[in-house]
Amino acid sequence: MEAEKAPSAARSRRRAVALAVCAVLTGSAVLVSCGGDGDDDGSEGFSPTPTAADTSRFSGEPPSALSSAAESRKAEARASVSAAESSAAAAASSFQASVSADTERARAEAERRLEQVKGRGNATGDVSLTGLPLADTNNVRAFTVNITNSGDETASYAVRVDFGDADGKVVETRFVGAQDLAPGEKAHPLAISAKPPEPRLTAKVAQAERY
Repeated sequence: MEAEKAPSAARSRRRAVALAVCAVLTGSAVLVSCGGDGDDDGSEGFSPTPTAADTSRFSGEPPSALSSAAESRKAEARASVSAAESSAAAAASSFQASVSADTERARAEAERRLEQVKGRGNATGDVSLTGLPLADTNNVRAFTVNITNSGDETASYAVRVDFGDADGKVVETRFVGAQDLAPGEKAHPLAISAKPPEPRLTAKVAQAERY
């Protein structure tokens, strides 16, 4: 009987020690679970329990970032409009470059002549406009200026074409001319806009002078 009591006493001491350690660890930041008798076979003892996530490491976008994002989108929109303007001007320049030097000289002369003309001029009835499909002009807005010499003598023409927006405001002006047309002869110079194809612009003959 004495031999049986000795192991029992030893187990009791080990159990007491285990409970004491468990009490100390429970009071700390480490979470553990306490076993039973804690025999030497290692089948029971302490087992760690997962700790909670450290939420101090979480981060989020502050509200001010929304404002920054909106400003960024506005800047991108402005840059897009600017790029469209530049692209349209470049396309118009390229398209106009295909026009002959004689046509350019006629344009310059037409502008010079019309600087001296008051009102709409004496030949608006001899001039009309025909729009060209954007697909045929590399997405450049262009109009054929149809000029017919309705007089009995050879004459030259100076024409001013105004491009207006939806409100009727003139946003662009182009000059074209035709030199030495015989009676009944026709000419078809182009009035080419350097503005983007959208928003859509309308064109009208603002002045036409026969000289």
